[in-house]
Amino acid sequence: MADLSFLALLLLLLLPLALLFLILYVIVRPHPVNIPIKNRHVFITGGSSGIGLALAHQAATEGARVSILARSLDKLEEAKNYIQLSTGIDVSIFAADVRDYDAVSKAVEEAGPIDLLIVNQGVFVAEELEKQGLDEVKFMVEVNLIGSFNMIKAALPEMKKGEDRGPRSIALMSSQAGQVGIYGYTAYPASKFGLRGLGEALQQEVISHDIHVSLVFPPDTDTPGLAEENKRRPPLTGIIAESSGAMKAEDVAKRALDGIRSASFIVRCNFEGLLLSIATAGLSPQRSFVMAFFEVVAGGLVRLVALCFQWSWYTSIQKWQAQNKRT
Repeated sequence: MADLSFLALLLLLLLPLALLFLILYVIVRPHPVNIPIKNRHVFITGGSSGIGLALAHQAATEGARVSILARSLDKLEEAKNYIQLSTGIDVSIFAADVRDYDAVSKAVEEAGPIDLLIVNQGVFVAEELEKQGLDEVKFMVEVNLIGSFNMIKAALPEMKKGEDRGPRSIALMSSQAGQVGIYGYTAYPASKFGLRGLGEALQQEVISHDIHVSLVFPPDTDTPGLAEENKRRPPLTGIIAESSGAMKAEDVAKRALDGIRSASFIVRCNFEGLLLSIATAGLSPQRSFVMAFFEVVAGGLVRLVALCFQWSWYTSIQKWQAQNKRT
């Protein structure tokens, strides 16, 4: 009898989960798709250093035709030589500022039809909003957000005509700071959170053309940009962010390309990113019904974990402020 009671209880627990799994299998949209990289034209902004350079190198290694865009022609030449020496693949380079729509449009036209557009450019200056100049705020928003609009708007008409070339991708390089706000990060997350809204709406607009949008959410990444950021990062920001270690640019690039290849809307780069992706899933599209299952089942638990993090952060802020008042 005890065994029968246990089996009955097990069935009562498993049947709802099995039913949920079946429902998600039917309703999850858009459908899964594979986006080839070999022999495709991959256009990467911010491609002269950091994650962008690592992405360009990885794509070239996988047999893609690669174009990179950045502001500095000297850095672009260095990046081109590095990729050519290490892979034997020639890379097209374009010097332009993403804030300049005309310059971006000219570069896109010269590069030719794009199969995978990776909008990777980004600038970041950490400081409390009260102390930060509005010129820096404007600079971050214009490069990170408006620059992304410029790139996509310039590339989209020709990308939509390429349905005979197979599935194409538009990937936006956000940040874990585009999923959660942190002390000392106000302007930067504002620009990166904006990419989420852009990506969600854009996916609905381009899905009928077999174009698939991905949002990549890397953590702190060991790049020259991070080294500069740390020079100005407020001490309290460092205390709050110290629990999250930095990744290598090459590792982020590999995770990003894997996510783009599978057309994942949310591309996470580490375990913390997995928790953040579940906690912030909201109304974002989800291609994997398995991942959708975990989002539904684990959402409450992850919210509890998130509240624990918030408790820790606000406790640190309270202690820091109390110490500063005494001094």
